[in-house]
Amino acid sequence: MGGAWTYLILAGLCEVAWPVGLKMAQSPGRAAVGIPLAVVGMALSGWLLFLAQKQIPIGTAYSVWTGIGAAGTFLLGVLVYGEGLGAVRLLGVVLVVLGVATLKLGH
Repeated sequence: MGGAWTYLILAGLCEVAWPVGLKMAQSPGRAAVGIPLAVVGMALSGWLLFLAQKQIPIGTAYSVWTGIGAAGTFLLGVLVYGEGLGAVRLLGVVLVVLGVATLKLGH
């Protein structure tokens, strides 16, 4: 896996930080940690996406970036915040992951 794909995967993982930071900031006394986490996550994610797009087409890069962010946020929602994991929701996230994998294979 080349450097651009490493940047893209890291960008997707950082993409998870900002919705988690915003969720964290909703808890009393946690805004001082949650908001900076969200801002740093957004900035780092965007910078890494910028680097990845130097070699990966924009459509592929953006789709993979958002897919990793969506699946990662979904997983944390279930594991950390106790969100439900029904069959339909699980199918949805599996389809997102399969879509991301298909884009990688097609590149």
